[in-house]
Amino acid sequence: MPDVVLGFDFGMKRIGVAVGQTITDQARPLTTLTAIQGLPNWAEVDELIHQWQANALIVGIPTTVNNQVQYTTEAARQFAEQLRQQFHLPVHEVDERFSTVAARQQVFEHGGYSRLTKTEIDAVAAQLIIEHWFHS
Repeated sequence: MPDVVLGFDFGMKRIGVAVGQTITDQARPLTTLTAIQGLPNWAEVDELIHQWQANALIVGIPTTVNNQVQYTTEAARQFAEQLRQQFHLPVHEVDERFSTVAARQQVFEHGGYSRLTKTEIDAVAAQLIIEHWFHS
């Protein structure tokens, strides 16, 4: 099992990023990358991987409430495949259909940070994706 993982909450305009430690099974939000039609600045992804010395990557794969494929499902899978090809690290795909909703709820329950931006919520969603992977 890897020591350090980076998690990604994929979106067509924004990709939330979090870091997790498998030794402690804890994760924390890092940042949100700007994406253009689902494509981030790959140099920024490379910098994060090297900065955190990630051994594996976790990508949230969105589906509908009924577990149906949607447009972003295939785009997230393509993003995961691009990560595999470019960085030669294990990439794990995780069901993330409720991560953004859960991130908003978690933020609200822990003080109701109404000033939290959409980009910050995306990073918290990436944290939840990692935590889901830890416990699955």
